[in-house]
Amino acid sequence: MSFTYDAVGATRENLAACPPGFHPLYVRTRIGEGQEVFRRAAEAVLTWELHRALGVGIDAGADRAAPDVDVTVTLAGLIKAPCRIVWAVEEPRRAGWAYGTLTGHPESGEEAFVVDRTGDGTVWLTVAAFSRGAKWYARAAGPATRGLQHAYARRCGAVLRRLCADADPEF
Repeated sequence: MSFTYDAVGATRENLAACPPGFHPLYVRTRIGEGQEVFRRAAEAVLTWELHRALGVGIDAGADRAAPDVDVTVTLAGLIKAPCRIVWAVEEPRRAGWAYGTLTGHPESGEEAFVVDRTGDGTVWLTVAAFSRGAKWYARAAGPATRGLQHAYARRCGAVLRRLCADADPEF
């Protein structure tokens, strides 16, 4: 299967990247404080634990996110969304990945999930994407689809914060 958009990897250098004709998404959520929270959050993102905790079906070609790993996301048991990891990063203060949509995905574009630990020790999750409808029902839903995407990104932050609560001394 091939990618359904041209700007493959655009989110790697700039999470806020949005090619012409696509709709941007950028949601940043505070997860907690400290190295242990960062380690726990990074592991949850890199191993699909976050997505599974959201109730999303994940069928991945590997246990960890890595470039060229194919992933099929299943929503509500009905919608199958084939994707491929276009980049991944695992550094002392930054970890995450992005996948791009493949033929058959209801949307066209790229979505990134990145955990970072800032200089003051605060741990953040950023969910960033650019997309547009690819299938007729995604195009027909228009703004409603974008609203669902924003709600999903906010829920990612809330679920990751819950997964990391036992690692944060503030909780």
